[in-house]
Formats: sequence, C-alpha cells, structure tokens
Amino acid sequence: MKTGLVLGLGAAFSPVAQAFGGEPEKRTVLPNKRNMPPFELPPLPYGYNALEPLVDTLTMQVHHDKHHAAYVNNLNAALEDSTMKGMVIEDILRGVDKDTKVQKIRNNAGGHYNHNLFWQLMAPGGKPIDTSGKLFKAIVETFGSYDTFEKQFKDAAKGVFGSGWAWLCAGPGKKLYISQTPNQDNPIMVNLVDKPGVPLLGIDVWEHAYYLKHQNRRADYADAFMQLVNWDTVESRFSAL
Repeated sequence: MKTGLVLGLGAAFSPVAQAFGGEPEKRTVLPNKRNMPPFELPPLPYGYNALEPLVDTLTMQVHHDKHHAAYVNNLNAALEDSTMKGMVIEDILRGVDKDTKVQKIRNNAGGHYNHNLFWQLMAPGGKPIDTSGKLFKAIVETFGSYDTFEKQFKDAAKGVFGSGWAWLCAGPGKKLYISQTPNQDNPIMVNLVDKPGVPLLGIDVWEHAYYLKHQNRRADYADAFMQLVNWDTVESRFSAL
C-alpha cells in the first residue's frame, strides 16, 4: 500500500506544517476531534478599498461580508448534527468525500477555508516574490521561468469551467504543480481530488470575485490578481513544508 500524503495544515491562516511520505493515496482519513468552537468570519487583513483599483471596494464588501459569511454560517449549521462538529477545518476537509450526506459540509468547509487563505494571499499593491528565495528557485526549476509559471497559472484560472479555483500546490518532495478544482473543493480534499497537495497560492474564479468590475473578462481579473499577490505569504507556506 502506498504511503498516504499527510496534510496537517494547522490553523486556517498559519503557514503549512507538513510532512510528506511517498506518493499520495486517495483514502478516507479519520479526522481527530479537537472540540473546536463554531467557526467565525475573520476580518479582512486590510480595508475594503485597499486593493483598488485592481479589485473594487463593492466586490470586496460583497465577497467578504456576504459570500464568505454565508459559508461560515452554513458550515456551522451543517455541522450541528454531524460527527465532524468540533473538528479543525483541515480535518473536516480531509474527511469529506462524494457522499451526499456531507455535501453541505464539503461545499461550505471548502468555501470557508479557501476564502480564509484567499484574503491572506493578497496585499495592497502586492508583495513581490523574492528572486533569491527557495520558492522562486523551485518555480524556475519546475516551470522553466517565473513568466512561464505565471502564464500557466493564469491559463489554469481562465480554463476553469464554471465556478472554481486554480492553485499552485506543493506535492511530495515539495514538488510544485498547478491544478484546478470545481466549486469550493481544494487540494486538501484527499478523497476528491486527483492529485492532493498543499495549496500555496489560489485564485477564486467564481464570478462573485470579479464580475462587478470585470464582467465576463476573467483574463483581466487574473492579470489584476497577479499584481496583488502577497508572495511573502506564499513563501512562508512553502518554507514551512
């Protein structure tokens, strides 16, 4: 039997603390119950207008206060009569599968985790990648150049059919790869994705993330997002592996 991919991610905002062994295995993971309190909507790490003009104020208000808040409220409600109640978010994500009984938990746990990470992955004006750092070196080794990576990442974002996410992930051996997930799924969901891993960078391509400003021009939104990436956060997640 192949050794499973261990996906212990710590708190929702914290850098990833993780160990890899062998190749990932798709299997049901029995989460550890930790008697956690109900989930709460975190405040944005910057003002609603801080990402202007690349992301508009109204989009940030609606995205955070309405959409993210709904994921939190719906997740708490879905967990009320579930054996997953009291588990940390990462354990919930590792435990969900295609069973319709956990569909609401799957959708809303993913929505909450993904957005917690998403807010941290942006910063006003962006924070450039450290070209002397280990992450930049890994990107060049994997994709040939940073420009090639950025093109492939934006192409993945543009190529998501309907609603979903595009990701830069780390797999076993800290090997980088780009992936896509539908809806609010993410690479932590070992029972659902083809290639589990640790999400380092993710872009939300649900229309609520960009439609007020960019309408159907998802490519323009992807360009804007890349100008806002907080590479300090991405680097810290990679370094913690």
